[in-house]
Amino acid sequence: MSAQVLKVQPLTRTAFAPFGQVIETKGVQPYRINRGTTARFDDLARLELAQDGGTPLVSIFRGQPFVPPVAIRMVERHPLGSQAFMPLSGRPYMVVVAPAQGDGRPGAPLAFLARGDQGVNYSRGTWHHPLLALEGESDFLVIDRGGSGDGSDDNLEEHSYPGEGFVVEEIWTL
Repeated sequence: MSAQVLKVQPLTRTAFAPFGQVIETKGVQPYRINRGTTARFDDLARLELAQDGGTPLVSIFRGQPFVPPVAIRMVERHPLGSQAFMPLSGRPYMVVVAPAQGDGRPGAPLAFLARGDQGVNYSRGTWHHPLLALEGESDFLVIDRGGSGDGSDDNLEEHSYPGEGFVVEEIWTL
């Protein structure tokens, strides 16, 4: 079975809404703090981290760049917590998500091209591909759920697509 081709679309709040939130300041009205020297943009993502005794983790992920064609052979999800990614390197990156089917397994994925100033927050239970940096090694600030302390990884499920899965053949620049 040959790989199915995925078309990449721009990352927008509307298109990404079924999977979580786009974290960006564009179109958000800030308010002034620190005697007017700072603009504060509040409530950009709905973090879900405390389920079953989880704790918040703040991490830096350093992703190695992918170049087309990019094979999408698996996705993962975190059933007990959301996972937010905010790029620190200013480079675009690719976001791949898959809607859950009636039986809970992931359906066909969707691919989005994110600007270097847009983050994403995957809602709890959202199927997604691991980090897909583009153009160069890239750092991301990640906020997600830490385990309950017993050493088990109860917040990770993986799914492999049959055959060759999917492929992103072309990624354009923004």
